[in-house]
Amino acid sequence: MDIVELILADHHEQRRMFALLDEIGDDPALLEPVWRRLAILLEVHADAEERLFYPRLLRVGAGAGGADDAEDETEDAIRDHDDIRDGIRRAGRHRTGSPEWWQAVTDTRIANSDHMGEEEREALADFRRHASPQARHELGVQFAVYEAAHAGGVPLEDKDPADYIRRHAS
Repeated sequence: MDIVELILADHHEQRRMFALLDEIGDDPALLEPVWRRLAILLEVHADAEERLFYPRLLRVGAGAGGADDAEDETEDAIRDHDDIRDGIRRAGRHRTGSPEWWQAVTDTRIANSDHMGEEEREALADFRRHASPQARHELGVQFAVYEAAHAGGVPLEDKDPADYIRRHAS
């Protein structure tokens, strides 16, 4: 069990589910359960990263893939997670399948795609280089358990990136 591999697997599932929405069309009865599952996946994934992955990255990371340091990687990720949460909230204010709903879903997809690309070339690469295999395994187990325990979702709670870094950097 490796936290980097689990995060990458979640990214693959997120991409797959956004593609499934494309395939469904505009039928709310079909879109609603897929979107609900995807929104939960996005929420729980971000929360698990913020609770487990990024605090450890702040301790061991040094920057990778163009990021100056682990604080830069973390700050960007927290901002991205907040953008994703904003899109999920906006989608929830519109009728599933409506043009406004699709726009919110598209905005969520763009924020998530940007986040995954940055995270894969920066934070995950940084963690692979600087975290021990044992640490990656231990965090992987914790990450998998956290996601399983919260399969029904978590509250959408934005975080202030600067405050997050102050509380978790040591």
